[in-house]
Amino acid sequence: MTQEFYGKDLAKYKIERAKEEVDTAKLLFDNQKLKAANNRAYYSIYYALTAVLCLEPIAFKKHKDTIGYFNKNYVHTGKFSREIGKAIAKAAKVRHASDYDEFYIASKDEALKQIQTADMLITAVSDYIEKV
Repeated sequence: MTQEFYGKDLAKYKIERAKEEVDTAKLLFDNQKLKAANNRAYYSIYYALTAVLCLEPIAFKKHKDTIGYFNKNYVHTGKFSREIGKAIAKAAKVRHASDYDEFYIASKDEALKQIQTADMLITAVSDYIEKV
């Protein structure tokens, strides 16, 4: 199996993981588990980002490094919109607050935005993978 073929297969697997996580986020949202929904939506976003990086292939141990590399090499170069870059940064902040700030109160609107960001990114990344 060539590395390119392996990269695209792995990228498609990561997209499937992203879809599973956003589906879980939606279930949690429907059951008013908003902090958990934020967490799962973020991980959906993260798996979608790593799907793109699988095509190189490159990986990072820290989420902030993955996001930074994606922004530098895919958002700032115009392969993905600046809107997506901003939404990813917001999602990371919301996830961090949901997971670590004991006084953070998750809102339905914010959780819904997280889920919408995940859906948007899954679509954009899936389209990108099919084109390369």
